[in-house]
Amino acid sequence: MLLLAVALAFILDIWLGSVRIPVSEVLTILTGGASENQAWEKIILLFRLPKAATAVMAGGALAVSGLMMQSFFRNPLAGPFVLGISSGASLGVAVLVMAGFSGALLINSFGIVIAASIGAGLAFAFVLLASVRIKDSATLLIIGLMVGSITGAVVGTLQYFSSAKQLQAFTIWTFGSLSNVSIKDLPLFFGFTSLGLIVSFLLFKPMNAILLGEQYAQSLGVNINKLRNGILLSTGLLAGVVTAYCGPIAFVGIAVPHLTRSIIPTSDHKQLIPSVFLMGSLVLLICDIVAQLPGSQFVLPINVVTSILGAPVVIWIILKKRNLGTSFG
Repeated sequence: MLLLAVALAFILDIWLGSVRIPVSEVLTILTGGASENQAWEKIILLFRLPKAATAVMAGGALAVSGLMMQSFFRNPLAGPFVLGISSGASLGVAVLVMAGFSGALLINSFGIVIAASIGAGLAFAFVLLASVRIKDSATLLIIGLMVGSITGAVVGTLQYFSSAKQLQAFTIWTFGSLSNVSIKDLPLFFGFTSLGLIVSFLLFKPMNAILLGEQYAQSLGVNINKLRNGILLSTGLLAGVVTAYCGPIAFVGIAVPHLTRSIIPTSDHKQLIPSVFLMGSLVLLICDIVAQLPGSQFVLPINVVTSILGAPVVIWIILKKRNLGTSFG
């Protein structure tokens, strides 16, 4: 059912937009047929199709990384960005944009992706080095939060001394966008995120054991340090690549795992990981459809829509279940 829902939302996301294209023409173009209107082909193949494909992969990647964080730290509020990866990416973009290069580089240029990747990579490398010396997972979580606080303070300082134009350029990036991934960027974007997803799925057995506590998992032969490094690697790839290309997208990583558990009551990560991926893809596709304001010339920032739709869902789940901690038992 989730797979069918994602397929339907994918077609709707390509069909709806400021330019009205008959659904028959959309299906013809997607199946490789020739359209009677060349402009429709360019709109679908060069703009709408890459954006919808990005929504599928980005939503699924953020949701899976959020699931890994919540299960490992046994914290219902943990998300893909608790390790400071998003803050590191923001710092990289802030240094680039607020150093006076925004006039030479467009906000969706490859330079922004490189800057965000370097920032996210440095933050991830610091947390990974810290994990070598720190054996306690809760302490590692605190270090990730502190990394986010430090980078946030540096970004705030840069904003204070920046011009209005530079602030506007950086703010636009923080709104997030699924249109930054062009059709040429899709292979690289899909490649890195797929690698992170494969690593996540290969860890489903030790992730099931860790739900019962680290000591119990160790008694079953689980190497906690190896598991921690694997989770850091997969989450760093998933959250880092998505943030670099699409900007910081809120809500999806935190809320989707809980939403999936409320529909599919299981703690088996062999079932949860594919289900959470599909649910994340579906949620971000729906958010992108809403953001386009079908029939209008305006497009809302994706972060605005995910927050508006996401916060009530999280509140509803909390009120319904009353105790999110029961999701990890």
